[in-house]
Amino acid sequence: MTAFVKKLAVYLASSVAVFGVFSLLIYLGVIDAYLERIFMTICINVILALSANLVINYTGQLTLGHSAFMAIGAYGAAVVNQAGVPFFLSLIIGSIIAALFGFLIGLPTLRLKGDYLAITTLGFCEIIVVAIQNIPMLGGAQGLTGIPGETTFALVFFSMVVTILILYHVVNSRQGRAMISVREDEIAAEAMGINTTRYKIMAFTIGAFFAGFAGGLYAFLMMFIEPTSFNYFKSIDLVIYVVLGGSGNFAGCITSTTILTILPEALRFLEDYRMVIYPLLLIVIMIMRVKKVRIPWISDLVDTFRRKGGKKNAAA
Repeated sequence: MTAFVKKLAVYLASSVAVFGVFSLLIYLGVIDAYLERIFMTICINVILALSANLVINYTGQLTLGHSAFMAIGAYGAAVVNQAGVPFFLSLIIGSIIAALFGFLIGLPTLRLKGDYLAITTLGFCEIIVVAIQNIPMLGGAQGLTGIPGETTFALVFFSMVVTILILYHVVNSRQGRAMISVREDEIAAEAMGINTTRYKIMAFTIGAFFAGFAGGLYAFLMMFIEPTSFNYFKSIDLVIYVVLGGSGNFAGCITSTTILTILPEALRFLEDYRMVIYPLLLIVIMIMRVKKVRIPWISDLVDTFRRKGGKKNAAA
């Protein structure tokens, strides 16, 4: 058995074990409907964050319009389903539509860099939101209703598992290494014969597909969607998830997304003060992230594992 097959087997077995524990807790009533909804939201946000992570951290392109692809996937899947298409096929169609928009938008915009790309993608996000608000078939500004509640915990959990698996192998493939070279030094990558625009568009399209899939899951979870749910504030949230998680770090991205999804709910008891304390906590967390503030017992534990790992490598 190869190392790849072993890692895949361990990953899938661990995922099934975690799902089994959560399912048992839900069945026993330890996790109520409210907590289950939060866990499902975390899974959807992880898919979104990892799709944005591919563009922002692996190709180095700052996009502020990623939530637009979520909106396209959500509305596309919902409208197609209401036309009589089966649920799961609707999710795939919505994701493909989002990927198509990602490809078409990426062709002209990804030739831009830095602030120009950020502003352009932000404008694209607002265009999508305004367009949806003015299309009666999509419910307009009042939102789209009548969406069946087909999203289940099992579906969002294993969708997250599959997304992690696919994107992990994308970034560790030859194409993924080319994307990383674009992030590190685009001019040098071009000098080595790498078509940087091609790989940026590839990352943008793949990211848009998974963002659209997450949007479809969100639509069938909430059973009601409105344009303002996908404005640039949602894109900013995704950027925070990605930046806080670290550069190209899957585990960090998943952890930061989980924490920042739970945090607003944990502060809900503070009522009106919640929207003041949450941004303050974000500022503190980002300062700690930048300055690499050490939390004693956690840092000591990490250092211990690093020393053990170093000894094993030296012995080998």
